[in-house]
Amino acid sequence: MDAEAAKLIGAGLAAIGAGMAALGVGNVFGSFLESALRNPSAADGQQGRLFIGFAAAELLGLLAFVVSMILIFVA
Repeated sequence: MDAEAAKLIGAGLAAIGAGMAALGVGNVFGSFLESALRNPSAADGQQGRLFIGFAAAELLGLLAFVVSMILIFVA
């Protein structure tokens, strides 16, 4: 296999993480809304954890994007 082809295949596989991050963000917000509708009085206390989960999922998506860009343009 050509090195250029292997590099692009690796970048494509790394870019899958961006899609998985979108699923993670949807899962975080969906779980929060489900719990907030079940117990509205506890929703204010859980909002900080919501933003931490959102930030963690987005960080992993951005990391996957950066790795794919490094593979395409640098490696």
